[in-house]
Amino acid sequence: MNILLALSLTHMLNDMLQSVVSAGYPVIKDNLHLTFGQIGIIAFVYQICASVFQPAFGVLFDNKPKPWYLSLGSSSTLVGLLILAFAHSVYTVAVAVAFIGLGSSIIHPEASRLTHYASGDKHGLAQSIFQVGGNFGGSMGPLLAALIIAPYGQKYMVVFAGIAILSILSKRPITKWYTERIRILKTKDAPKETIHRVRLTKHQIYYSLVLLLVLVFSKYVYMAGLSNYYTFFLIEKFNVTTQQSQIFLFVFLFASAAGTLIGGPTGDRFGRKYVIWLSILGTAPFSLLMPHANLFWTCALSIIIGFVLSSAFSAILVYAQELLPTKVGLISGLFFGLAFGIAGVAAAVLGNVADHHGIEYVYKFCAYMPLLGFVAIFLPNVKPRRAKRAQN
Repeated sequence: MNILLALSLTHMLNDMLQSVVSAGYPVIKDNLHLTFGQIGIIAFVYQICASVFQPAFGVLFDNKPKPWYLSLGSSSTLVGLLILAFAHSVYTVAVAVAFIGLGSSIIHPEASRLTHYASGDKHGLAQSIFQVGGNFGGSMGPLLAALIIAPYGQKYMVVFAGIAILSILSKRPITKWYTERIRILKTKDAPKETIHRVRLTKHQIYYSLVLLLVLVFSKYVYMAGLSNYYTFFLIEKFNVTTQQSQIFLFVFLFASAAGTLIGGPTGDRFGRKYVIWLSILGTAPFSLLMPHANLFWTCALSIIIGFVLSSAFSAILVYAQELLPTKVGLISGLFFGLAFGIAGVAAAVLGNVADHHGIEYVYKFCAYMPLLGFVAIFLPNVKPRRAKRAQN
């Protein structure tokens, strides 16, 4: 449990630093006189760097395990934050967010992979603990941006570079544990580990993975609109200040963090298919109402949406890991990478749509995405069987 908590802390610090970037977009936009389209391109660069490399890193981590990968990811984030603090053009900002995204593309598959191995038989619970750290950290970013960046300016991003240094130092217990684990697994007397194999054909496994990817698509297109443009939506529609909009974003992301704890353990007990189905499709009534609500109900609906929708990813990820239990790093990298990639492309597209049709149009369009959650009905119910095999 101590290692799971340490990995959750790693995820929390990483996602807190990552979310500072999107929360700081209004300040960067005003400071550098950027358009929504340029903000979309910046978000695209960040999300692509945080996604394209993840499956490749996942394969590397499966085949060449090393205890220092997590620290390498945090070091890349540190470099990006230092550049971002003093960026003076859209190109410099793009370079900065590329480093930050690369750090995330290292940390997510590796930390998720280690979470799987440290979980025992409670994979859903372990992933929820891991995910809640990330979601809680992600929710703190906008609040810290409202307290530090909005009133004092872009250069105060350097404060978060200091947090990145603390993040590197905090990984020592994980590094020590995994160094010992690698040493033991390389010995002839390495203990055999339990692997859960699902009773599905290869065709059914690939079919299920495609359905899961569709569900990730629906979730993260909608989340791209909320996380990247929610502050702009509130500012434009309700004339709130930048600081106030960042606090509203914090409330939404905090609700998302709270909801994360539900999906994993509920999936362990009742089946991941039902959690995925209800989480995504169950968001649709609230997402369809939100673009037409006043400020109070917009905030209230965002809390419900964040809480309900956030329970999906832990269940989706564990479901996919159980489909291919010997490729945990690859699956983690693929699904985290796809989530970031979809969000990046969506952010760029939605930014240009907002320039031409307005922010409210974007929210009305994105509101329909959770309806794709109906495809979860076609996921097979799986009951893992146990087999013995040693793995890294």
